[in-house]
Amino acid sequence: MSSPIPTLDPHLPTSLSEVTQLVQSELDAAEELIQKNLASDVATVASIGEYIVQSGGKRLRPMTAMLVARALGHRHDEIVVLAVLLEFLHTATLLHDDVVDRSQRRRGRKTVNLLWGNAPSVLVGDFLYSRSFQLMVQLGRMDIMSVISEATNLIAAGEVKQLEHVRDPDLSEADYMDIIRCKSALLFQAAAETGATLANASLDEIEAARLFGLHFGLAYQLMDDLLDYAGDSGHLGKNVGDDLREGKSTLPLIFAMRYSSEDHAKLIRSAIREQSAEDTAEIMRVVKNSGALGYTRANALAQTHLAKSSLFRLPPSRYRDGLNHLADIALERIQ
Repeated sequence: MSSPIPTLDPHLPTSLSEVTQLVQSELDAAEELIQKNLASDVATVASIGEYIVQSGGKRLRPMTAMLVARALGHRHDEIVVLAVLLEFLHTATLLHDDVVDRSQRRRGRKTVNLLWGNAPSVLVGDFLYSRSFQLMVQLGRMDIMSVISEATNLIAAGEVKQLEHVRDPDLSEADYMDIIRCKSALLFQAAAETGATLANASLDEIEAARLFGLHFGLAYQLMDDLLDYAGDSGHLGKNVGDDLREGKSTLPLIFAMRYSSEDHAKLIRSAIREQSAEDTAEIMRVVKNSGALGYTRANALAQTHLAKSSLFRLPPSRYRDGLNHLADIALERIQ
């Protein structure tokens, strides 16, 4: 029997902007701290830092930590420091990912590696990693440092595993799920878990928060991979079909190769091996006709249900309701 999902007050947030309002003052303080900690006497660091700030982002990982901490009664400023170090870790992984993937667009803008080159992008990513660990020391919580350090290590291992499987059309669905767990979901998991830890919550509440972050992160990445074949470049802020051009076997492709005709499966396999964009339009048609998008969305829906179910173990509050609605955001990115 599935776990229950918390009943929501219909007058509480139903959109991302309304969820954001629950922790708006904390988010504003985080933006100030982000700018302060991106300041540097090194011109390249300062320039890239300013560009990163201007690029914005939804701040979903900081918001997750804030909502969890508030839901569990935390009312102190440490949550802002935790939120910023989480955002820096996330941004560092994006800078490194864009170099590895040779990406040209991120959040609707040119990537740092395209504008400044690979070496500055990697090194500023390292700067952000080191800055995040300075902020961890500032918090002075060994329990939080333990969670974050374990997560960053596994994230790095996940990135290497994904790199090993670039141009590999034989990637299994199980290995795919393990890759997205490490490279995407673990930082959401760490955000939720550390938010609960900062609030000195019970072990059961910390575990519930951890599970929320894990399953929300998996749902979010599943939808991100779906949108690579169902979205549009303007909405995504990146080029549709990038995963195929980067030789990545994601769940839509894995499913399409399994259930399409032999000729269509060979077409997809060849494109992955060659990292070819030549047949992108045809492959996108094959993916859509195979039922892969529905299958991927069903998996995302299942993960969302698991995320929401875990919230039943947290005390009722508008912040818990905010987390519940936050879980819907991944699915609402496509109709």
